[in-house]
Amino acid sequence: MTTHLHPPDPRDRPARLAVGVVGAGRVGPALAASLQLAGHRPVAVSGVSDASRRRAAELLPDVPLVTPAEVLARSELVLLTVPDDVLPGLVQGLAETGAVRPGQLLVHTSGRYGVGVLEPALRAGGLPLALHPAMTFTGTAVDVQRLAGCSFGVTAPEQLRLAAEALVVEMGGEPEWIEEQNRPLYHAALALGSNHLITLVAQSMELLAAAGVGAPDRMLGPLLGAALDNALRSGDAALTGPVSRGDAGTVAAHVEQLRRNAPQTLPGYLALARATADRALAAGLLKPELAEELLGVLGEDGTDRTEGPRGTGGTTGDDGEDDR
Repeated sequence: MTTHLHPPDPRDRPARLAVGVVGAGRVGPALAASLQLAGHRPVAVSGVSDASRRRAAELLPDVPLVTPAEVLARSELVLLTVPDDVLPGLVQGLAETGAVRPGQLLVHTSGRYGVGVLEPALRAGGLPLALHPAMTFTGTAVDVQRLAGCSFGVTAPEQLRLAAEALVVEMGGEPEWIEEQNRPLYHAALALGSNHLITLVAQSMELLAAAGVGAPDRMLGPLLGAALDNALRSGDAALTGPVSRGDAGTVAAHVEQLRRNAPQTLPGYLALARATADRALAAGLLKPELAEELLGVLGEDGTDRTEGPRGTGGTTGDDGEDDR
């Protein structure tokens, strides 16, 4: 059966919308608070845990906590801000119980899904939008400020594209159109760059503390800030360090120390070092004659498979200068 979308005529509804939140996690209350700043009216929120209730009370004071079905009954725009794995069942259940009303805007914030996951709501007359903020959330008021200039991955039926993009702009964000079939790849890219970065930084701080550094965060802050800025500006051309220089002796020393002091970090170090070597080689930064020895050090288990003596200090460029 083909379902035809009939976007709401602005003359048929108030310019400002009654907003409901299903799932008072870290994201939903922040988005609703941002929409409130744009003049919309948060009218209902659902949350089960004590943490969810506290977040709702902080970011959406005086907005009643009700059941998900009641949120939909009170709202023209519904934010479905639940975990990815919960979303399909939630949408199915709301549609089957008649909670979805014709003309109601249903917005989910999952990076993984496009609008296909909202098909049950669409069949019930709902208007589906996928608006994923490319931002990490804390569950506090600072999240509302961080939405200013934040990119949103937007997926919607063509008839609703302008409405979806307008909502993002009202929250202070920048809409970025993502095709339905590209949503999983889009989300994988964000997870790789953001979620894994936290793991790397946390591991780095632990290693610095073990090495006797009193303030690992203060040491890493300027370095990581500069590295991120350089990477965003220049991509692979920003690569530095012993792997991109082909300094196999230094890398071997790293591997030895990690195996001895922090073996849980070694697999990640080796995998990222191999990926860095491949990219540095492709970009012309890593000299081919140095790559073989380096990749030998970066074997599957970090066991050196090369032979012959190796220096222990930093390598130098052709002009004798350490090219860090």
